[in-house]
Amino acid sequence: MMRIAFKSSTRKPRRPRTPGGVRIYAIGDIHGRADLLEDALKRIDTDLANSPTSVSIEVFLGDYIDRGPESRRVLDQLVARKRAHQTVFLKGNHETLLMDFIVDPTILVAWERLGGLETLMSYGVVPSINSDHFSQVQLAADLGRTLPESHRAFLADLKSSFTCGDFFFVHAGVRPGIPLAKQKEEDLLWIRDDFLVCEDDFSKIIVHGHTPVRQPDIRSNRINIDTGAYVTGQLTCLRLEDEEIRLI
Repeated sequence: MMRIAFKSSTRKPRRPRTPGGVRIYAIGDIHGRADLLEDALKRIDTDLANSPTSVSIEVFLGDYIDRGPESRRVLDQLVARKRAHQTVFLKGNHETLLMDFIVDPTILVAWERLGGLETLMSYGVVPSINSDHFSQVQLAADLGRTLPESHRAFLADLKSSFTCGDFFFVHAGVRPGIPLAKQKEEDLLWIRDDFLVCEDDFSKIIVHGHTPVRQPDIRSNRINIDTGAYVTGQLTCLRLEDEEIRLI
C-alpha cells in the first residue's frame, strides 16, 4: 500500500476528508481487463480483512468496457460485486456509446475507433469486414439480443456523479465555473482540456479518470486515477479515509 499526499503549501489549508467512519475505495477505468479488476477486488478484500471499517463504499469511475478483451466478463464481475458490497457505479462515455449503438447503429464507426469491436466480440457478436448500413443494424440487433438483462439493468442504473465528504467522484471531470450541482452530463463524461488545465478550486476534490496518466495524478483540486489499465496492466485503486489518501 502506498501513502500519498498533496503537495505542501505555505497556506496549509484544511485537508480534504471523508465523513467519520467512512472509507472509500475508488477504482479507475477498467476497459475490459477482467484480470486486473479481479486482482483489484482481491486487494480491497484483503485491505478490509486487515483493517476493518464501519462503512466501506467502492466507487467505480466508469469505462468498464471497450479496448480490452473481456468487457462482458468485467460486467459479470461488477454485477456480482454489487450484490455483496456497498458500491457506486458511475457512467463512462464508453458505456453511453454501447447503449447508444443499440438504438442508433450508425454510430458503429465512431464506436469502433474507441474499442467497440472488442466489446462486441466479447459478447460473441462478430462484425463483418464491410460494415454497410444493413450490417450495422444487424449487429445492433444481435447485441441487443445477446446483452444479458443483468447487464442492461446495470448499465441503466449508472450514476453521473457521486459526492462523499470533500470529494466529488465523476468519470471525466467538470466544467470550470459551473457549480457541481449544475454540471451537464456531457461534460461529466467527456471533458478533457478545459478541466485538466484548470487550477481553480472546484469546492470539492474531483476524483476522476477518462484521461490516462502514467501514475495517479494528485493535485490540489483533483485526483486522476486512470492509469491506462488496458495497455499498462495497471488498474489503480485509491483508498480515502478521514484525511488519509493511499493507493492499494
